[in-house]
Amino acid sequence: MSALSKHINNLLGLVSTDLAIDLGTANTLVYVKGKGIVLNEPTIVAINKKTGQLVAVGNDAKVMQGRTPTHIEVVRPLVDGVISDFEVTEEMLGYLIGKVRSTVRMLVAPRMLIAVPTGITNVEMRAARDAAKNAGARDVFLVEEPMAAAIGAKLPVGKAVGNMIIDIGGGTTDIAVISLNGIVVSKNLRTAGDHLNASIVSYIRDQFKVHVGEKTAEDAKIALAAVTQSDGVKDMVVRGRDVMSGLPREVVITENDVRDAIAGHLDTIVESCRVVLEQTPPEVLADVMQRGIYLSGGGALIPGLAGVLEEALQVSVVVVPDPLRAVVRGAGIIIENLDQYEEVLIDNEGELSPQLLQ
Repeated sequence: MSALSKHINNLLGLVSTDLAIDLGTANTLVYVKGKGIVLNEPTIVAINKKTGQLVAVGNDAKVMQGRTPTHIEVVRPLVDGVISDFEVTEEMLGYLIGKVRSTVRMLVAPRMLIAVPTGITNVEMRAARDAAKNAGARDVFLVEEPMAAAIGAKLPVGKAVGNMIIDIGGGTTDIAVISLNGIVVSKNLRTAGDHLNASIVSYIRDQFKVHVGEKTAEDAKIALAAVTQSDGVKDMVVRGRDVMSGLPREVVITENDVRDAIAGHLDTIVESCRVVLEQTPPEVLADVMQRGIYLSGGGALIPGLAGVLEEALQVSVVVVPDPLRAVVRGAGIIIENLDQYEEVLIDNEGELSPQLLQ
């Protein structure tokens, strides 16, 4: 980069409003430099199939889910943590950035930091970069979600000490051991909140012969999901379509039903944590045993999960404060201090980011 180009970028940096985005499968959160978290919307878009135009985004689109006429389609542009529909993602980002612009003054195009799952391909990273640039970003940086979550949880990621974090999101679960601003060992699972919802739908269909929608399954997960038996068994009424007759029907499900439905996924997470620990170097493992394992993401809110992990792994497990926002908090800390956190950023080849535009 020439001295003139660097000087111009330095001047732009003084007036730009940088953004950090947790582009999640279930929810998208936006952090504005100097302002904090300004947006938290479901990653859902409603499209008019006749015209190709956006009808609604975020909360407005989620209300429409399962209730639209044939010419309006409600889609989720991210699947398992990565972009599955590039054009819709681009339009969604453009809409959300426009919404931020309506409340925050932006004199020039913003720099944008996006949190992505570990282990995504170069093509998937390129898609995230291109979608952000086409939505109006001046420059785009990427950071892995467990690294952002660890920074958001105030873990000493830059020190020569092992930190282990499990981030259970909507589309993926990221398990990572971090030291000296880098990931020592990691594992990315396509097992997370959306997969729990799908298992609840399947369980209710198989056990009660009633077909329910994804939103109903999510409501049941939030209300009843628990790993261990509580004193009193909670229940709730769910309504759907009888598989045999096709007529409306309601049934009562309990937390035991939800526990049985999601048990296989939770076992997968436990086993994957065990594999990561087995691959961790002894000195780093000693740090993890002393400091404990940190749990973030929406899955961290499942009652009893931390205790089950603790018992299975023989290491203390701590749920980070406000686990749903840990990733975007960490991404916000990075965008506020890009020089300090240059080493944690990745480029399309998965290497350390080159010289930052400041």
